Amino acid sequence: MNAIAISPEIGIALTMLFALTLYALFGGADFGAGVWHLLARGPRAEAQHELIAHAIGPVWEANHVWLIIVIVLLFTGFPPAFAVIMTDLHVPISLMLVGIVLRGSAFTFAHYDTTERGRQRWGRTFPLPSVVTPVLLGTIIGAIANGRLAPHPEAGFPLFSSWLRPFPLTVGFFTLAIFSYLAAVYLTLETSDTALQDDFRRRALVSAVVVVALAYAVYLLARRDAPLVFRGLDGSPWGLPVRVATGACAILALAGLWFRWYHWARAAAMMQVALILWGCALAQNPYLVPPELTVHNSAAPPLILKWLLFALAAGSLILFPSIYYLFRVFKGHTFARPGNPVELPSTAGES
Repeated sequence: MNAIAISPEIGIALTMLFALTLYALFGGADFGAGVWHLLARGPRAEAQHELIAHAIGPVWEANHVWLIIVIVLLFTGFPPAFAVIMTDLHVPISLMLVGIVLRGSAFTFAHYDTTERGRQRWGRTFPLPSVVTPVLLGTIIGAIANGRLAPHPEAGFPLFSSWLRPFPLTVGFFTLAIFSYLAAVYLTLETSDTALQDDFRRRALVSAVVVVALAYAVYLLARRDAPLVFRGLDGSPWGLPVRVATGACAILALAGLWFRWYHWARAAAMMQVALILWGCALAQNPYLVPPELTVHNSAAPPLILKWLLFALAAGSLILFPSIYYLFRVFKGHTFARPGNPVELPSTAGES
């Protein structure tokens, strides 16, 4: 049987989508943890802060590698699309990058500032970019799907009108809800303290409802504001199976949370979010920047794409074992078999 041939530009585009999915599943959950840091209340608020810091601390920096891969591949593999996106959306992109840097700096200084007052100040600063940055990321994605970016320089590049619109902003808040949902689900496995598990279990259940509500709002707005995505999800042969599979994963995640099957809940939630991303990407295929720039007409010369694929293959030999080792060392306790929880070291008294 003949192997299915994939053109270099499709290979690069699929790699970008894969990296974006990993960024949402891992980096996104780190942003969501910042949301719960902001909303921590009650007698266990300090314990929740310590758990969140313990969960984020070892790996948050590494998760940005996936976003870097997406940006580098877009710049190298699809220069016209990169130029349009980075020019027309430079305001939200710049604000998002500032948010990423500010969040990382605040997280570091909140733990290593030499004064108690400084640590408290940075601790209050840390959650704010954790809320704003995911909204900006989702708004950028929504603005691209909206199909209102200007592909020709002579048409001008508006500062705000291409992204300060109902559909992109709704996608932005949808992204924030997804990241918060993932973080709450993940945090149930970061501790063996049943009280803390129940705190984040309740947050996960509430945020799951918010995700469903915002998903429906995005779907309704897409009919008018992102017709390409709407037609793909609503009218294509694969649209219904993807929506059914996404709904099934959502139900499994809710059931896992309700019955405290946290490992199952995490797996189902990750599949749910991945299906949302891949479903929307397939719906927009082959467009990178609707309605003109596609994977094919904006691709770099074939020789560059082939060398880029070779570089990706070589780099993956270092990247994936390193990421696996990092997670195995710092997140191995979250993969303990159900019924055999691993006692985490207490973070009480840590700065």
